[in-house]
Amino acid sequence: MDYIKQLEEELKKADSPEGLDGVRRKYLGRKGFIIALLRSLKDLSTGERKKKGALYQKMQKEAEKLLAARAATLSGKAGRAALKRDAETLHHDIPKLGHLHPITKVIREMNEVFQGMGYSVMEGPELETDEYCFQRLNVPADHPARDMHDTLYVEEPTYLLRTHTSSIEARVLSMYTPPFKCVGPGRVYRNEKVNKSNHFVFHHYQGFVVLPEVTLKDLFGTFMQLFKRLYGDDVVIRFRNKYYPEVEPGVGPDMQCFQCQGKGCGLCKGIGWIEMGGAGIIHPHVMTMAGIDPRKWRGFAFGLGLDRWVMAKYKIGDIRTLLGGELGYRPFVG
Repeated sequence: MDYIKQLEEELKKADSPEGLDGVRRKYLGRKGFIIALLRSLKDLSTGERKKKGALYQKMQKEAEKLLAARAATLSGKAGRAALKRDAETLHHDIPKLGHLHPITKVIREMNEVFQGMGYSVMEGPELETDEYCFQRLNVPADHPARDMHDTLYVEEPTYLLRTHTSSIEARVLSMYTPPFKCVGPGRVYRNEKVNKSNHFVFHHYQGFVVLPEVTLKDLFGTFMQLFKRLYGDDVVIRFRNKYYPEVEPGVGPDMQCFQCQGKGCGLCKGIGWIEMGGAGIIHPHVMTMAGIDPRKWRGFAFGLGLDRWVMAKYKIGDIRTLLGGELGYRPFVG
C-alpha cells in the first residue's frame, strides 16, 4: 500500500492541530502504519531487511516532512486568524496631518498630463557619470557649455552629482530601442549662488520623444498642452531661439512673470518673463552615440526648471521656501 500517497490525502483534510495530531499518530505513532513496517524488519532475512529497511526509513522521513509542512501551514493560518480576531477597529474620522509637498504635487500633475499623451515615466541615478551627464549629450570635456553647469564633482572627472535629468534621456537612448516617449523628473545639483530664483539643489523635468518623424511643431504643441493644463487657457508664453549642445535647433519656452504680469520685478529680474526650460530637436550626434540611426529616427527633447513651474503654480516668490526650513522665507510673499 502507498502510505505516502494516502498520508497526503488525509493531510489535505486535517484543518486543525487536533486533526493533524490524529493523522500523525495513525502513521508515526507507536501503533502507526509506518512504524509497524519498521518493526516488521526484525522478522525478515538479512538481505530483505537491508533492502526494505532503506525503503521504510525513506518513507518515515518523507512522512515527517509532510507532517511538518502541514503543521507550519496550520500555524500560519492560526496566527493570521488570531491577528484578525485581536485587531482593533480604526475609526475613519482621525484628523489628517500634513500634506504633499508642492513639488511632489506638480510632478504628479505633470506625470498625469504626459501619461495621458502616451509617455512613460523614467528614473535615473543622482550620482552620475561624466559619460551620461555630458559626453552622450554632445558635451565633451573641452566644450564651453561645461562652464554653464558649475558641476559638483564627487570624484573628478568621472563621478558627479547630476546637473540635469537629461542624463535619464542619455541612459534610455542607449538602453532601449525606439520608438518611445518618456519623461524623467528628479533632483539635480549645481554650484549656484542661492537667491530668489536660483538654488544649488533644485529639480528638473526632462522629456524626450524618438519617432520615425518629429518636427518642432510637435514640440510646440506638446508645450502648449502642458502650459494650458497647469496654468489655464489664458497663460501667456513665448518661444525663443536658444543654444543647447544636445539639440539642434534649440528653443526655450518663457512664461509671463506671474508676480508682476510682465511689468518687471525682482523675481523676473525686471524683464517680465521667466525662463521655464530649454528644448529642441535631438542632435544627430546624440542619436548616433546611442546607436540610433538619425536617418531613420528623429526626436525632440526638453528640460524644464521644475521648481519655477511649482512657483508659478502656487504663486511662490522665493525658491528657497521650497527646500529650506527657514521661516523667514514666506512662500506667498514676493
